[in-house]
Amino acid sequence: MWRAALLLLAASLSVSLARPHLKPLSGDMVNYINKLNTTWKAGHNFNNVDYSYVQKLCGTMLKGPKLPVLVQYSGDMKLPKNFDSREQWPNCPTLKEIRDQGSCGSCWAFGAAEAISDRLCIHSNGKVSVEISSEDLLTCCDSCGMGCNGGYPSAAWDFWTDVGLVSGGLYDSHVGCRPYTIPPCEHHVNGTRPPCTGEGGDTPQCILQCESGYTPSYKADKHYGKSSYSVPSDEEQIQSEIYKNGPVEGAFTVYEDFLLYKTGVYQHMTGSAVGGHAIKVLGWGEEGGVPYWLCANSWNTDWGDNGFFKFLRGSDHCGIESEIVAGIPK
Repeated sequence: MWRAALLLLAASLSVSLARPHLKPLSGDMVNYINKLNTTWKAGHNFNNVDYSYVQKLCGTMLKGPKLPVLVQYSGDMKLPKNFDSREQWPNCPTLKEIRDQGSCGSCWAFGAAEAISDRLCIHSNGKVSVEISSEDLLTCCDSCGMGCNGGYPSAAWDFWTDVGLVSGGLYDSHVGCRPYTIPPCEHHVNGTRPPCTGEGGDTPQCILQCESGYTPSYKADKHYGKSSYSVPSDEEQIQSEIYKNGPVEGAFTVYEDFLLYKTGVYQHMTGSAVGGHAIKVLGWGEEGGVPYWLCANSWNTDWGDNGFFKFLRGSDHCGIESEIVAGIPK
């Protein structure tokens, strides 16, 4: 453990001493990070995209209104060294799912809809298996912020308890009441999806009905939370919450190097801040003695490690432990 801590310290010192100005998303930045031989490897996730598109993806307003903090656990819970919700609750398929927010700053809605979907399944012992609609949350929650131009994760969980959310799958899936209507775009040069630009259209309309052919009705399809709350900014409290109740939504400051993450345990090495970003946290572990949070992103499976990533745990790195929200289904 000490060796890992020293490695981290040495890496961060060498970076702060000689941090060059590198073009974001460039090969130079990838090479620079990989030469540092730190705890993670960089590569190209976004080839040929407008930088404005990437900025748009970071649509979480940090340090916003807080939900009441719920301290649930005294330190007597025996926590495992490694924990992965996908293995703990194998009969809940949404735990393995990676979504794509398209050219819209809807990460705040995605992190919430994903974790809520998981919790509905976990708390019903697999009886309720449903994809909660990111679209419904993004388009109908006025108190959440500005739709595709950013929102507050805490308000998203509040909306679930007060107003409820219908089901809805990925773009063009025709799954559920209100599937996502913003198309994914192409991170790679020669793919089949349309190119990624920062133009991203306006926030879609809030339509209080299901797509044609879907039953039950919009109102009957609603799922509600019984409670929503902030989790204390404490590593063990967050672990205990995930261990007991399932994945949570977290948020942090994205720096330019995070965009290039491929494998390993991410820690900020170089580049400027891009914006606030919300994700789903579904577990934890250690890799080479370095503690991490296991997270799911909403930038499709061709980003990072098949859409997932590991993030330095225990030091509130980039603020990740300060913005954890969760709730219990009705």
